[in-house]
Amino acid sequence: MTEATALKEGFLGQKMISLPKSIINIAKNNEITKLFYVSDLGHYPKANNHYRRRKKGSSQYIFIYCTKGKGEIILDDIKYPIAPNEFFIIPKNVKHEYSADQADPWTIYWFHFKGSIAEELYNRYKNTDINNYKNVSFSKEKIGLFEKIFSLFSHNNLENQIEYANLLSLNFISNFIYHDFDSTISSNDNENIVNSIKNFLLNNLDKNFTLDEIADKFNYSKSYLHTKFKKSTGYPIMVFFNLKKTQKACEYLNCTDLSIKEISFKIGFNDPLYFSRIFKNFMGKSPRSYKKKVN
Repeated sequence: MTEATALKEGFLGQKMISLPKSIINIAKNNEITKLFYVSDLGHYPKANNHYRRRKKGSSQYIFIYCTKGKGEIILDDIKYPIAPNEFFIIPKNVKHEYSADQADPWTIYWFHFKGSIAEELYNRYKNTDINNYKNVSFSKEKIGLFEKIFSLFSHNNLENQIEYANLLSLNFISNFIYHDFDSTISSNDNENIVNSIKNFLLNNLDKNFTLDEIADKFNYSKSYLHTKFKKSTGYPIMVFFNLKKTQKACEYLNCTDLSIKEISFKIGFNDPLYFSRIFKNFMGKSPRSYKKKVN
């Protein structure tokens, strides 16, 4: 199959936008959108004979999301089959080709993007277990967001509207790249020991617990809980607990006339001086200084 053959008639219902250089230059030089901006986007339904080959790669990153049918991406001579509810990001400046399956051609939504954070987004994607990118479920919300982005780029040339369209595009693609985090968040709390501990601590911010007491309550060793909790949240259990106490203290300082001593007692600290030290470690200022700034 040649590229000329593949593009001869296009695909029934296809739509795409290639943004003019003037619009891209606005995005590149805008303090907000220079971080991430789109140059091309489109939707190809049932893309019969869809084929692209770029011997020197593309100067942009290419995001492809398949909702129906099948296809194949070849990146540096390695083949990656793509099925419904799967996506792939092709890095810039790397030889590649991709094509729809002949018997069951794919339906895809796609973006070409660049920007100062584009490489970091790609690296986040690349360094995540590829199995997390299987079965990114189809949803009307995702497609509705794409339609909104497409409409904005189709009908608007004002800088603030270009900003908005690019920020929505970043949101759209981020929802896929960070899909593994969404899966973790939506897991059943009763089946997830880390979530169970978090819920327990958040419901008992007015109390004090030692790590031994928490380990006994959940019937696990301290070392096991420490490792599992920190891997999931980035914090040791007791640091997480004190952080949430501090955030609750900020809420009291913002929304009530309680004294610092009263707040200290309400979040389980019997020693207001110790509470103040913990607070300053997290917030960079004392509770009293924080209160003055709020007022």
